[in-house]
Amino acid sequence: MSITLDATDWRILRELQADGRITNIALAGKIGLSPPPCLRRVRALEEAGLVTGYTALLDEAALGFSLTAFAMVRLHNQAEADLRAFENALLGWPMVREAHMLSGESDYMLKCVARDLTAFQAFVLDQLTAAPNVASVKTFLTIRKAKRDPGVPISVQP
Repeated sequence: MSITLDATDWRILRELQADGRITNIALAGKIGLSPPPCLRRVRALEEAGLVTGYTALLDEAALGFSLTAFAMVRLHNQAEADLRAFENALLGWPMVREAHMLSGESDYMLKCVARDLTAFQAFVLDQLTAAPNVASVKTFLTIRKAKRDPGVPISVQP
């Protein structure tokens, strides 16, 4: 389904991105619509695939996951079947929270969250470097989080 966004749609997206738990009534009030057309627009945005889900942002450290690290992975082969096989493997690694295929020296960048350095090291040694087709892994431990702003930068309507 294709959809053309107007200024009201962009406002809806901005508000939903800022607070996915906002009620339809509150959302309608913020964007200047009555609730029924607001709900129709939200459903149209969802059906078009522009809103893909709703989630809660959790505090990793408060939940005992004090280590965030990135792993740069280089594969031996980059044939599509090999890329898919690696991606299927990483889907089963709960510590990997994000995975991005890259251009350049590394093939993938993985964002990992672990309880501590020992758990992360075990993952790297026992699972990641042991995975088929993995040629090398470079890891980077984070010092602190300077910004966390999920989603897309909706500041002005096109």
